[in-house]
Formats: sequence, structure tokens, C-alpha cells
Amino acid sequence: MKNKLTPLHGATHRPKMRLPGYNRAVLTRPRALLLATTGAILILLATIHRGPPTPPHISISPSQILADGSDTATLLIDAPPSAGRPAISVENPHAAVVEDIERIGVQWQVQIRAGINPGHIALRIEFPGLPPATAGLTSTPATADSFEDGTPDFLRLDRETDRQSFRRWFTWLAEAQYFQPPASRPAEIDDCAALIRYAYREALRAHESGWAEAARVPVVPAFAPIGKYQYPYTPLGAALFRVQPGPFLPSGLAPPDLANGAFAQFADAQTLWRFNTYAIGCDLRRALPGDLLFFRHDAGRMPFHSMIYLGESQIRRDGARYVLYHTGPDGKDPGEIRRLTLPDLIRYPQPQWRPVPTNPGFLGVFRWNILRKALDQ
Repeated sequence: MKNKLTPLHGATHRPKMRLPGYNRAVLTRPRALLLATTGAILILLATIHRGPPTPPHISISPSQILADGSDTATLLIDAPPSAGRPAISVENPHAAVVEDIERIGVQWQVQIRAGINPGHIALRIEFPGLPPATAGLTSTPATADSFEDGTPDFLRLDRETDRQSFRRWFTWLAEAQYFQPPASRPAEIDDCAALIRYAYREALRAHESGWAEAARVPVVPAFAPIGKYQYPYTPLGAALFRVQPGPFLPSGLAPPDLANGAFAQFADAQTLWRFNTYAIGCDLRRALPGDLLFFRHDAGRMPFHSMIYLGESQIRRDGARYVLYHTGPDGKDPGEIRRLTLPDLIRYPQPQWRPVPTNPGFLGVFRWNILRKALDQ
């Protein structure tokens, strides 16, 4: 008989057990769950450690600028590249304009251009996913009158683009009324100065929704807006025209022109000539669209008369150069708006209305003070 094998000392023999319905993969699931839970806890702890998102860090320099429509301050914004492009708004929009948003290195650099209304300028800076930040600066009154003609520099259109926009709007608005039926024109247009006041005021407005109906124009041309300011949002409010002689006197001098009636909404032809325009000469070749022609005839109820030099028509382009004017009322006749070519006006049957140097009643070509620049002195 063969001997049976016996286990070594201290060793035991146990048969392998298999639990029904389980395998090795099933037994590893608790471990995977443990790892996932641990990862989630670590992410949560990292989030708690970082804390909530914070607003971007900002700085602005200088903190005070001149309310002259051109002085600027620089806003610097520190934000991660993932934050995207900032959205910057001016809470009092007529106080300043946001220009030139550019990323330079790790910062956003923004130019803030002053408006012409002095006071506090409040800025709001927003990035997607970040709390908004705010900044502020102050604009101080601009009181200069570089030409000592009574028009403050804050009203002058310093940029050539603004000057061109004004000329386009001014001449188009005046000419558009010529093509309007008389009943569709604003009731205020009843003489030559009224036509000029209307076109001047509306050229300086913001041409937004609803403006065309209020201004009584059939369409809105695609002209660039004037960027420096919009009427009536100026330190002078609705008072557009200089009506008193002398240079501009700011607040602090007695009496200040902002409060002493030196400016008004109304100005007749003589006032427009004397206090709101400057002489270019009698040579019509120097005239630019939007310039004015003035005449003086002492006989009659209205000795001063004015015409608008349109240049080429912006409505019906035929290459001819035009002048436009309102004849003014004559008794029960309310008068009319006339548009003549420059050659027709030079050969006008009544020589006192010819814009030639030999006519003693022709005062010359004049340009708006707000368009004045150093070369025109």
C-alpha cells in the first residue's frame, strides 16, 4: 500500500472558494468608486482654496482730464487671456467716449477721450465669467477761446472728419427742405436766417431713431456722425449762437458767458454774420460747402440777408455748384426757398444780389466759427 502524502509541518490545505455570480472585475468596482470620490474631493478642495472669481485689476491715468473733447486718459486692465475682450461702458455717455481697446502684453489698454461736459466720468468694465469692475475720473471745464471770437474751443470741431461731417449734414439738411413741399417743412423756416439756424442745429444732433420725423426730413443719409459732441449736450445746453460781442468769458469771471445771455437759440442774419462766422473774402473760389454769403442793403425792413453755399448738390448730382436761400416774407407772401447755380447768381438780374467784389452790398464769404482752425487766422 502506498503511503498518502501529508502536508508539511505548519501548512494547511484549503480548497479555493468561488462565490457564485461574482468575478474579478466586480470585485474592483469599490476601488474605482473610491478613486472617483477622492478626485472629486480634491477638485472641490482646490476650488475652495481658490475662492470665487475676482474682478479684473484696473488702473487709470491721469485721474483728471480737460473737458475739451480731445484730452485722453489711459485705462489699464489686468485679466487672463481666457477672459476674452472687455466690454467697457460710460455710465454718463456724454461725459466721455471709449476709444482704441487694444491688448498689449498681459494687459488691455484703453483710451478714454473726454467729452465737453465737465464732471465725474464713471466707467464699468465687464468680462464674461468675471465680476464687473468700475473706475472713475474727473473732467474739468475747458474755458479757452483760442481765436477770441466769442466761441469757446469746446464747441470747435477740431478733427477734419468732424468738420467734413458737419458740412455734409448742414448742406444736405438745407437742400432737402428745398425739395420738400412747403407744408411739409418745419414751421420755423420762414426766412433766410431761420433756414440756416435749422440746418445748423440739426447737423449737430445725434441722428438716431425718431430724429428724421422730428426734423421733418424724408430720409436719413448715410453720413458719418459728428464725434466730438451732439446738440444739446454741451455746457451751453440749447443755446447755440453767440449773440453778444467779445471773447468767451468762462465761469469765475464777471459776468460768465455760460449764464449771462451771451448765447441764445435765436440769431438773425446780422448776428450770425457778426458773432458766429468769420470772413474768408469775396473770392467765391475759396468757398467750401456750408460757407455763408452775406449781403447788406440798408433800405428795407431786413437789411441783412444770407445764403448757403452748397457746392455740388448731394441730392441731385449734376456737377453744378449751387447756392440756397429763403427769400423771407413779403407782406402776405411767406416767401420761398430758392436754389440757384453759382453762374446764375453772378448774373442775377438785380445786381445788388450778385456775389462779386464790385457789389458794395456783398459782404463776402464767411465760415462758421466752429470750423475755424489755425491756418484760417
